[in-house]
Formats: sequence, C-alpha cells, structure tokens
Amino acid sequence: MHFDINELITVSFTLFAVIDIIGSIPLLISLKEKMGGIRSTTATLVSGGLMVVFLYFGKSFLNILGLDIKSFAVGGSIVIFLLGLEMVLGHEIFKSDKDSPSGNVVPIAFPLIAGSGTLTTVMSLKANFEEVYILSGIFINLIVIYTVLKSLKWIEKGLGKAGLLAIRKFFGVILIAIAVKIFGSNIASFGK
Repeated sequence: MHFDINELITVSFTLFAVIDIIGSIPLLISLKEKMGGIRSTTATLVSGGLMVVFLYFGKSFLNILGLDIKSFAVGGSIVIFLLGLEMVLGHEIFKSDKDSPSGNVVPIAFPLIAGSGTLTTVMSLKANFEEVYILSGIFINLIVIYTVLKSLKWIEKGLGKAGLLAIRKFFGVILIAIAVKIFGSNIASFGK
C-alpha cells in the first residue's frame, strides 16, 4: 500500500479542527483551576480510547440502528458544519454542561475532547479515508492534546485573548470547508 502523506495531513488537520483543543484552552484553564489540576495522561488516554473504539465499532452500532456510513457521514458533515459556524460566529449552538461535577474523564476526555463532534468526524472520515490514516491522525492529535494539557499556563500567557479568538475563527472556516466536502462526496449516494 502506498502511504499518502496528503491524506494523513487532511485527516489529522480535520480531527485537530474538530477537537479544537486550542479553542478549548479557556475552558480547560477554568476547569484546571476548579479541579486543582488536570491529569493530562488520563484525559488523553480516555479520549483516544473513545475515538479508536468508535472507529472500529461505530459501524456495528450504526448497523444496529439501520444506518450506513454514508448516511452517518452526511449527518456528521452537518454537525461539523455547525461546529465550524459556531467557532466563526461565536454563538453557542451546542450547549455543553460546563458546570458538571469535575473530573478528568467527564467533562475533559468526554465530551470536551472526544465529544459527539469528534466521534461523528471519526465515522465521517471512515467513509472517505482508510483506517491507517485515521488511526495515525488520532495518534498525532493525542500527542497535541497531551502537550496542550501539560502546557496550559504557558499557552495562555503566549497567545493572549486576541490570539486565541483568531485561531478559533480560522479553524472554524476550515471546518466549514471540510464539512461541505464530506457532504458533497456522500450525498450523491442517496436515492440510489
């Protein structure tokens, strides 16, 4: 099998944009203060485990519901589109339970890192990319997640509020473009 670096970059960047670990930094900082620290290893491993489990068993779960990957990809592309729109416009579309009891698994690993948007994206990507690229993309993102969780205070000082906002909006536009591509490549299979 020929390994296509462009596909790896696309998958990795898509997951990076959806997970939005950079955009989550303000929330992570407030959670860190409330919890007296974040266990970076636990949060990273649990979120990675959820993504891998959903990659391999998500299709079986969909079959039980009578859905196929292309249908899920179209639905997922709409969720990804709305996430991107939320990031660009700054209006909360998906309400998150930010005041839930603190923990490294909930709410950090799930739903903040490996939330419905991320799990939906993993399944949507499976319709267009081979598993090796998705697994590699997950692994690359787990390294980024772990690094960000470990260096929250330095990132906060370095970027400032304006920098964080600019990055969030940039990734929002990228997400919207990715969502349109996934939607367009899978919608044609309907009605056949």
